[in-house]
Amino acid sequence: MADRLGQISGHITNTYGRGLLAGEVAIITGEPYSEGIGRSAAILFSKEGAKVVVTDIDAKKVDIVVGEIKKLGGDAIGVAGDVAADDFPKKIIDATVQKYGKINHIVNNAGFTFDKMLHTMPDEAYDIIMKVHVRAPFRLVRAAAPYFRVKGEARENRTVTMVSSTSGLHGNVGQANYAAAKAAVVGLTKTIAKEWGPFGVRANTVAYGMVHTRLTAAKEAGESIEIDGKKVALGIPQPSKAPEPDSLFATIPLGRGGTPDEAAAAMLFLSSPLSSYISGHTLEVTGGRGI
Repeated sequence: MADRLGQISGHITNTYGRGLLAGEVAIITGEPYSEGIGRSAAILFSKEGAKVVVTDIDAKKVDIVVGEIKKLGGDAIGVAGDVAADDFPKKIIDATVQKYGKINHIVNNAGFTFDKMLHTMPDEAYDIIMKVHVRAPFRLVRAAAPYFRVKGEARENRTVTMVSSTSGLHGNVGQANYAAAKAAVVGLTKTIAKEWGPFGVRANTVAYGMVHTRLTAAKEAGESIEIDGKKVALGIPQPSKAPEPDSLFATIPLGRGGTPDEAAAAMLFLSSPLSSYISGHTLEVTGGRGI
């Protein structure tokens, strides 16, 4: 036990100066947009020494982020594809292992909203959200099992980070599908923590509040995503009468929304040796909202 604790403490000390994730490999799914959490996480992980695998349904955006990382001197590859597709887990796992030989971190960040009031929500709106937010992460983590369930004491830092939301913790009007999916993610994460903890794997969830991305921008801006050939509008409908600026963040003690970089920092913390004794936890990143 003393040797094991020494390994952990040494890893924290030795990697800090070279990057918290030096020499490690991270798969980060979703949102490689200029305002997306996925992009911020990919760049931040790379700056901390990780080799990053960027993925999203939009191949052009993936290539842009990979280019940004390489321009900064980092190492990254892009694997475009639909996280909900049956062949996606094998595709990204194979590409990662072929390039880097291992996997240390999976950050299941891909997702979107498909808001409808409960009494008008069609089955397809519920099913696709569950498929992308719950089934897809489950299948990706399952496919990566051989690279995480590693026996022996000399194990590298390995983590699974899931993304939830305050909607999953407290529910939200117009988001029966999204709230159900994000609640399910918490249970999935805790199960991974219990099953894979004996192999030294940590699994945690980040539950975000208001973070400024295209998912929280005004719906009237016209942002959308194409799912199964259909366009799904993104964003939050704005009231007909503009609210007072202060009222937008009245329930947030810090008085503002978060940035993608701040959201990504929580992912980095949970993936790094700084959280080496944290597993099965749901970290609320909300600016204090909901306390």
